[in-house]
Amino acid sequence: GAAPHWRGLLDEPRNREEAEAFKEQGNAYYAKKDYNEAYNYYTKAIDTCPNNASYYGNRAATLMMLGRFREALEDAQQSVRLDDSFVRGHLREGKCHLSLGNAMAASRCFQRVLELDRKNTQAQQELKNATTVLEYEKIAEVDFEKRDFRKVVFCMDRALEFAPACHRFKILKAECLALLGRYPEAQSVASDILRMDSTNADALYVRGLCLYYEDCIEKAVQFFVQALRMAPDHEKACLACRNAKALKAKKEDGNKAFKKGNYKLAYELYTEALGIDPNNIKTNAKLYCNRGTVNSKLRKLEEAIDDCTNAVKLDDTYIKAYLRRAQCYMDTEQYEDAVRDYEKVYQTEKTKEHKQLLKNAQVELKKSKRKDYYKILGVDKNASEDEIKKAYRKRALMHHPDRHSGASAEVQKEEEKKFKEVGEAFTILSDPKKKARYDSGQDLEEDGLNMGDFDANNIFKAFFGGPGGFSFEGR
Repeated sequence: GAAPHWRGLLDEPRNREEAEAFKEQGNAYYAKKDYNEAYNYYTKAIDTCPNNASYYGNRAATLMMLGRFREALEDAQQSVRLDDSFVRGHLREGKCHLSLGNAMAASRCFQRVLELDRKNTQAQQELKNATTVLEYEKIAEVDFEKRDFRKVVFCMDRALEFAPACHRFKILKAECLALLGRYPEAQSVASDILRMDSTNADALYVRGLCLYYEDCIEKAVQFFVQALRMAPDHEKACLACRNAKALKAKKEDGNKAFKKGNYKLAYELYTEALGIDPNNIKTNAKLYCNRGTVNSKLRKLEEAIDDCTNAVKLDDTYIKAYLRRAQCYMDTEQYEDAVRDYEKVYQTEKTKEHKQLLKNAQVELKKSKRKDYYKILGVDKNASEDEIKKAYRKRALMHHPDRHSGASAEVQKEEEKKFKEVGEAFTILSDPKKKARYDSGQDLEEDGLNMGDFDANNIFKAFFGGPGGFSFEGR
């Protein structure tokens, strides 16, 4: 504390000498960069002679070197209170304001220096720096509204070069890093602040935000609650806390409805959950995938595919969404897309199951590119032997060349081709062995079903029996 007042009156000259001696020792330590010792001696000088502006100025400089800008600011302000024409005091006050991110207050200090000393180059430069920081702040504000978070991070990095102790800039940067999905970086900025100030509500909020965006919603809520304890009117923490709780509840309700088989309700709940917070990429990816599953249960396969596509757009490492989409592609016979998704999955996680899924899709794709004998005969894939015979009879008669002898050459050619295909389809599907190989896609592995020496007329004759067997003339 300061020396008793009466002593100050009696021993003024002696005190000043003592204080000067302390100051000189402080200066010596300062020159050696031993700032802690310098601080101690300047403090002794101040205690001995508490109304000397330069002692406060020196201690402010020392505190700045120690990165203790808030305390430095108080000393600098005290120095110019004692002596308003103390140029170095105003400079230091401005520097402290700027380091703490108060560019407006800093500008006022540097302008005061220039009133006292028009040619002060340091003040001219610092005034420019303060203006630069203000500009970056303005740009960042606009970009944050535009959701251009990368640009905000850039602006804050520039501003922090001049304002290294500004918590506000650090927090805004950390929040944007979290919104960009760069959680480890955001965490480390927030942790830095909490190390210096464990009750910083903003930093607690950002820690919560990182957890929330990584889909650790319960843990996140704890941090938001802590932030609100420190600052009950913290708007962002309040909103995030509300969103987190709502999201968790809706998602759980959706899961419950799904488990009970109430797919329509599950669809509605997942849709409502998706409306809560567009920034929560990880949770929303899961919600899209869940809704995709619901859509596939409701046989709305195109919608299911869209939902899974949205899920992988948000999180391109989301295996479950690729698998779900691939299955929908298989069900809608979009085999090329299915193969692409299964390939992606297999490249990411080379398991036996994934390899088998990929292989099946590749076989189906090949099968889809060959002739579809069931379509040619117009029967279902599960058609019985009898249905296959009936279908052959109908189609063979429909496309028989004799029936189209009066048609144009073009029509004759087309009908002959169809007649041949119908015979080919019947040959395969009426022979259990060949049919089994065709159904399983084995014929693809073994170079096709060798239809080289195939004659549709022979089949027709064999089917309709007898030497004359069947003739169109007699009808």
